[in-house]
Amino acid sequence: MGFSTSLQGQASHEALLGRQDAEIKLLETMKRCLTTKVKSDREYASTISSLSIQGKKVERYDDLAGSLITQSWKDIMDSIDQTARLIKQQADSMESLVVEHIGNLYTERRKARKLYQEEQTWLSNQFQQLTDDVARKKTEYQKNLEAYKLTRARFEEHYVNRGRGGRKLDDVREKYQKACRKLHLTHNEYVLLLGAVAECEHDLRSCYLPSLLRRQQTIHEEFIVAWKRILQNTVKYSDFTSEKFQEIHARVQAAVDSIKPLEEYKDFIGKHRTRPASPLRFTFDENLVDDTSGKLLPNKLTVDNLTIDWLRSRLNELENSLKSTLQNRQATQSSNENTCDPRMTMLDYSREREELRLRCQEKKLQRQVEVIRGALNELGCEELPSGCDLSMEGSFAEPPPVIKGPCGINNSNNDQKSNGGLMEEEWFHGVLPREEVVRLLVVEGDFLVRETMRNDECQIVLSVCWDGHKHFIVQITPEGHYRFEGPTFPTIPELIKHQWQSGLPVTSRSGAILKTPIPRERWELNNDDVILIEKIGRGNFGDVYKAQLRSCKTEVAVKTCKVTLPDEQKRKFLQEGRILKQYDHPNIVKLIGICVQKQPIMIVMELVPGGSLLTYLRKNASTITTGEQLGMCRDAAAGMSYLESKFCIHRDLAARNCLVGYDSNVKISDFGMSREEEEYIVSDGMKQIPIKWTAPEALNFGKYTSLCDVWSYGVLVWEIFSKGGNPYSGMSNSQAREKIDAGYRLPSPDGTPEEVYRLMLRCWEYEPEKRPHFDQIYTIVETFCLAFNPPNIV
Repeated sequence: MGFSTSLQGQASHEALLGRQDAEIKLLETMKRCLTTKVKSDREYASTISSLSIQGKKVERYDDLAGSLITQSWKDIMDSIDQTARLIKQQADSMESLVVEHIGNLYTERRKARKLYQEEQTWLSNQFQQLTDDVARKKTEYQKNLEAYKLTRARFEEHYVNRGRGGRKLDDVREKYQKACRKLHLTHNEYVLLLGAVAECEHDLRSCYLPSLLRRQQTIHEEFIVAWKRILQNTVKYSDFTSEKFQEIHARVQAAVDSIKPLEEYKDFIGKHRTRPASPLRFTFDENLVDDTSGKLLPNKLTVDNLTIDWLRSRLNELENSLKSTLQNRQATQSSNENTCDPRMTMLDYSREREELRLRCQEKKLQRQVEVIRGALNELGCEELPSGCDLSMEGSFAEPPPVIKGPCGINNSNNDQKSNGGLMEEEWFHGVLPREEVVRLLVVEGDFLVRETMRNDECQIVLSVCWDGHKHFIVQITPEGHYRFEGPTFPTIPELIKHQWQSGLPVTSRSGAILKTPIPRERWELNNDDVILIEKIGRGNFGDVYKAQLRSCKTEVAVKTCKVTLPDEQKRKFLQEGRILKQYDHPNIVKLIGICVQKQPIMIVMELVPGGSLLTYLRKNASTITTGEQLGMCRDAAAGMSYLESKFCIHRDLAARNCLVGYDSNVKISDFGMSREEEEYIVSDGMKQIPIKWTAPEALNFGKYTSLCDVWSYGVLVWEIFSKGGNPYSGMSNSQAREKIDAGYRLPSPDGTPEEVYRLMLRCWEYEPEKRPHFDQIYTIVETFCLAFNPPNIV
């Protein structure tokens, strides 16, 4: 237990301030008593008895319950009560080496308390300021929205009832345009602010506050070290020459030696421990955009002729501020690294505090830069495509036509034939998401064509690697031909081949030139190559089917993604395929292909006949053997050891996410939450996290490593030997989490070998560094299997 993990709540903060006050009072008592002791020593023993009684009157004694310092001080006062004679030389030494140091320690202790209280006050003010900023911007938004509604109503009244001409109409139109522009700018500022304050709040809560508390614990423990040294000097200069007083001195020395700085606050932390404060939630008030005719969307920047220049200017300002912040932070880091003394001084404390504040500012700026860049990238190129102009002359006109592509939405007049066999072209990648496209386009001039959904319409997009990545929407003329800026063509393939072979830029402003078409990867299957047979389950993103490959009649399992899911969810769906296609291991479910040519998107995997391991365990609970259970544990360890070697964190290892093949062979499956990183920090809260399978450090701090999977593996082994039991049965998620933090661990299932349960407990070590890695686990479980089922030796 430590300050940073256990004292984040307001009650803990108040208790820590109370403890600091009690320690300051104790220092005052010690200084006062020792000063009196020096005086009484010089006058010999005339006031020794009253001094001892006074020294034992420790103020706020209840707040110091369990304090080793306090107990040691009482023992010293008892010894002083027995002392009748002290020589003057020892009294002089006591005054210069003890009393003076206590005074210095007292001054430093008060400074440390004041600094801690200032830091906590600043942190509270920061959280309040973030909340106030959002509230003020929301009020401004509402005010501009009302102005927009009023000017729009007046304009419509003049436009409909009084005709199109006249100075009055021009005045009304100008006021409406100004109100519209002001509303859009306020909308963008509101969206940017929400993202920024969320990042800032998360950084303050998950980084700044724990760091502040860690520093406080270091400072407290260093004070205890200094405090102990002062008491040791007190003992030293209270030594006597006679055997009787030497015995008294030995008892006092033992009392001081019992002081352990690392244990001084153990009882205090246990008594005042609180859960970390819940993060502040900043959400877009969707009621603000109900009456904007769909032109303004929640949590999405509006990119049009009213805002494009402002967005570019704002992006430039933010990038300059971010660059400056990074430079300042690097300078602060260098200063901290050059500090020679490993102990934390007040100057080091200030530097580290400044670095954390700069980090918070950096996160805030990065978030705003990412949001604006993303919005501008969605635009496709530097210029506005047709349909983005919101000037008043075009407000009531019909929008220009867009392509209704092969995705199946309004494509009666633009089928595959009219598009010139687009789906047959190797450089056409269907509905492949933007993130996958960016991954494929790596060299200047690389290009491909894909489909996307925009405003409930299917559009064809040309994506090019050129000064980053640019995305151009193919426009369609009233005559049904296709174009960018140059000539028109009857089919999209002809348009693309013209741009490629001519060497002309797609648009003059972007300068993007097509050089190398990127063909579909071997993993990209055609949806028509897969025949769905029957539904066998349901996943997080859609239904799961038993299917057959048309070409070879092989039976496969197919995960589908609902067409109606937002792009973000579709990207998460495809993440499992992107991870699996790199792996080849007998205990990892194999990927056969990904279907992105049209909706629905599908992931095609090997069909594992035994189904879910959890279902298998429950169905065969009466017949399953210990040897079979150990084999399952070995298979899971082998698969996870392979993933660990590939720096893949599964994050959802459980019996429900494992499959059973032939001969009870277990395969790891369901990589929807996986991340290919050595360490992954969650930034989107704990939604959908399997609490009872997840390691404490991931739940408390959102920090995932492969050692978190080791914790989950321990629960998986428990599931196997409990034959499909529910871990922490009868407890809610929050109850299980609290009991785990308090030291509780799942009991051994009936019939579990003792050495297997010891392995589970090793996997459930609270400190991640104490857990074994998966290569060690595999070796251990393999040894169990050989011991239980030794091989036949001929």
